[in-house]
Amino acid sequence: MTIALAQWQLDKASKESFSSQLYLQAQQAIQSGRWAAGARLPSIRLLAAHLAISKFTVAELYEKLSAAGLVRSQPGSGVYVSRLTEQQQQQLESSASQSSRQQDVALMRQTLLREPHWIKASAGWLSPEWMPDQEIRQAMRELARQPQSLTDYGPAQGYFPLRQYFTQRLAQLSIATEPAHILLTYSASHALDLVFRLHLKPGDWVMVDDPGFYNFFALLRLHQVQLLVVPRAKEGPDLVVMQRLVQQFKPRAYLTNSVLSNPVSLSIQPARAFAVLQLLQQHQCLLIEDDIYADFETQPVSRYTSMAGFQSNNGFEIIYVGSMSKTLSADVRVGFIAAAPATIAALTDLKLISGISTSTTMERLVHVLLTGGGYRRHLEQLKRRLQQARSLVFSKLKQLECQLWAEPSAGFLCWVKLPAGVSSSLLSERLQQRQVVLAPGSQFSTLPDADQYTRLNVAQCLDEEFWRILAEELRQAKST
Repeated sequence: MTIALAQWQLDKASKESFSSQLYLQAQQAIQSGRWAAGARLPSIRLLAAHLAISKFTVAELYEKLSAAGLVRSQPGSGVYVSRLTEQQQQQLESSASQSSRQQDVALMRQTLLREPHWIKASAGWLSPEWMPDQEIRQAMRELARQPQSLTDYGPAQGYFPLRQYFTQRLAQLSIATEPAHILLTYSASHALDLVFRLHLKPGDWVMVDDPGFYNFFALLRLHQVQLLVVPRAKEGPDLVVMQRLVQQFKPRAYLTNSVLSNPVSLSIQPARAFAVLQLLQQHQCLLIEDDIYADFETQPVSRYTSMAGFQSNNGFEIIYVGSMSKTLSADVRVGFIAAAPATIAALTDLKLISGISTSTTMERLVHVLLTGGGYRRHLEQLKRRLQQARSLVFSKLKQLECQLWAEPSAGFLCWVKLPAGVSSSLLSERLQQRQVVLAPGSQFSTLPDADQYTRLNVAQCLDEEFWRILAEELRQAKST
């Protein structure tokens, strides 16, 4: 494959030399993985003609890239992108071992590796080919034609038309609110960070589901609160354990994915949700409902907020958090918070103090995408593809004597029990050596059997090479 001439750009009005501009472009493209190892660079003559510059300038560029080990020259054949050595790859980012929180984000660091040939079976998001890339590019072009400024700060609570859209979206989920009571954030994680800053202080007790999302645990520990794990049953949290924890520790909050909970991809059942609400209302325990998987659901599902609203007369409160990163783009990131008016006012001040306003350009882009008609078609296609992926992956797992904790009917995640005697932590280490990312169950659970489980992403497990490697490693693990 030859790198297209259109990928080379030159600003001839810039004070920076042509060679330096082109070197920086090439360096970023190679180190990010956008230009794959083995890709052929255009000939010196072709690139010089395309950019209308001297062939000597291009030759100088290629020499610099070669000296840096980014490309290699094959006489009589051409110049090719080099495969970065492990040492070079490690130099692209700081060492994780230098951080005291490396264990909290080990899985995230692995899945964010820019190595396209890695199989990221436990990633928490859909890969780029599942996302509406062309629609995003088209929306960017449309946005560029609009007269609004691309250089000014945005409003405190975020772009009003997008807040208005989320109001209508929540109404379809039987959640009544107004644009004034919605705060836009950079992401759901940013939203949760703001909520924790407002409501939690070091030493507070907070309940979380187990198994649950590992970044919930990490973010709460970052705020120096103490975690109370509530075992997750198929209908929802274990009520007996939750009642005991509430009475004994008087927790400040309960944080949960109510719909398609990570990693099990199950939703709270109405009867269990009603019982949880009664218990939390009685003890005035804040409920933080993270609903980032809402658009994956295939059947209407009850939410805590739709059942109880944002605030009751006795002071009980629910804060609702959402995001578009899972179905729209992991890069074009916008999250939001819906809550009682006083809470939104306080969270807005925290947002301004800690990060000023969010990007209106990004919020306008998301608004164009969500209201253009294509998003609905994208979701329909996504759900069809995921249904096929779940069917295939569940069948493959059965053949390898792996068991689903529960068989989800929507979403892209599943919680998988490995064959008897197989440790997920040891299996993960062995698979990493073969460039496969598999999450140890201990990332998501503190229960005694956590090491028997792993989280899989069905959309990232469609490569036959993954199943071949997994089968080999499982055979090896069972024989030792």
